[in-house]
Amino acid sequence: MAHGPRPPLILASASPRRLGLLASVGIIPDAVEPTHIDEHEIPGELPGPLALRLAQEKAMAHPSVRAGGDAFVLAADTVVGVGRRILPKTLDEAEARRCLDLLSGRNHRVFTGIAAAGPGGAFAARVVETRVKFKRLSQPEIDAYIASGEWHGKAGGYGIQGRAGCFVVNLIGSFTGVVGLPLYETSNLLAGLGYPVTERMGERPTK
Repeated sequence: MAHGPRPPLILASASPRRLGLLASVGIIPDAVEPTHIDEHEIPGELPGPLALRLAQEKAMAHPSVRAGGDAFVLAADTVVGVGRRILPKTLDEAEARRCLDLLSGRNHRVFTGIAAAGPGGAFAARVVETRVKFKRLSQPEIDAYIASGEWHGKAGGYGIQGRAGCFVVNLIGSFTGVVGLPLYETSNLLAGLGYPVTERMGERPTK
């Protein structure tokens, strides 16, 4: 059956993890065009509302959305919280070590906000919460993880899809949400705006 022109999908994120997650279900964005916003939290802001707000602002900051274009734009942001405390996206070893010390042997929550804009001003967003518990980490385990470098730029100082997967005792919620993009909720969000998610899943990859 012949289909009309496929609407373009723009991923407004530079994260290779999000790109890879979309590709794993057959959705290949037509362009990757990250937007840049001030990601600092507002005083008193909680982790979940922060993740949602940042995802929304990233989507709305894309030129296509501002100009009322016909592309679909998808943005996301992940925030790790311990209680009301927001953990940073770690950029140095000392910061990553502080995060791992804090997460050791306890529960935390990972919030991923997703926002999508579509033609005609359509817009939808939601936040997905996942509860994660780490084992009690020994100092050699923390040292080895720091040496791996996987913590760099990661919310909370770890990436669950890598070596830190060995630290997880329990997870309730979305594994892909912790990685950076909850696929169930993202596909539903895009489909609700009219993006042909099912068609994309059925496409054969180009050689």
